[in-house]
Amino acid sequence: MVQQCVQKHKHVIFIILLLFTTLLHQTQAHQFSKKLSQKGFGLEKEKLSHLHFYLQEIVTGDHPTAVRVAEAAVTNTSKTAFGATVILDDPLTVGPEITSKIVGRAQGIYAFADLSESALLMVLNYVFIEGKYNGSTLSILGRNAPLTSVREMPIVGGSGLFRFARGYALAKTHFFNVSNGDTVVEYNVYVLHY
Repeated sequence: MVQQCVQKHKHVIFIILLLFTTLLHQTQAHQFSKKLSQKGFGLEKEKLSHLHFYLQEIVTGDHPTAVRVAEAAVTNTSKTAFGATVILDDPLTVGPEITSKIVGRAQGIYAFADLSESALLMVLNYVFIEGKYNGSTLSILGRNAPLTSVREMPIVGGSGLFRFARGYALAKTHFFNVSNGDTVVEYNVYVLHY
């Protein structure tokens, strides 16, 4: 009797099993999150690295590395250049001289974002092109008050050898040309990474 019932309704049973299997598979395939092993990603031992370099910002001449791309209606009357936005692709060098060896680029945007003092919102990547860090990046997102002797900005991530990076960058103005605005900034970067 059971065998006759199964034979008679085998196509219905097959469709039910197929639907159940498909539903089970879709539930597993569209999972929002799951725990992973750190070792599977090569994340075994965290390291602390110190990087030291100079940022060369050139705002004059035929080949500037930082260019103002936007401003607000109040920018030119503001004592802090509030609203001015600059895009940059500044060389990072081993020494403070413009002719020093380039180890990377600082690429990103900064905006004058304080009404009462000169302070920038920095959003940039250090893109390294030298040695074992070639092709790796560090990402900065933070406040930079350039008239302060030493500024601290957070490292919020990275790529390549700096995946899962976190840390901070200390910036100190090494040279500022009052007549044209060209600047050399010394950076000491402390970063935890795998």
